[in-house]
Amino acid sequence: MGKSKAIGVCELCGRRDVETTIHHLIPKEMGGTHSEVANLCIACHRQIHALYTNVELSTRLHSLCTLREDEQIKKFLKWIRKQPSEKLVTLKKSNHIRKKTH
Repeated sequence: MGKSKAIGVCELCGRRDVETTIHHLIPKEMGGTHSEVANLCIACHRQIHALYTNVELSTRLHSLCTLREDEQIKKFLKWIRKQPSEKLVTLKKSNHIRKKTH
């Protein structure tokens, strides 16, 4: 995740007055150091990295539009939009990510 944090609007879920971090739409380790970025709330940023590998992010989910349309994150976005901005969210990595990292 990006180290730079600010209070603003999450470009993925649309919640306001949330702490945001910089998300590289193409992961830095996949060559995206100087590519497009998005300001995401910490919950959305963590959820993306819990659900998807960097290969998936760089090959098929490298825009906010493709992320929003992906079935794996749609339920999360529907839920998080209803949560207050100050709510701390706990996340678990998906089974398919766990298998790829062990």
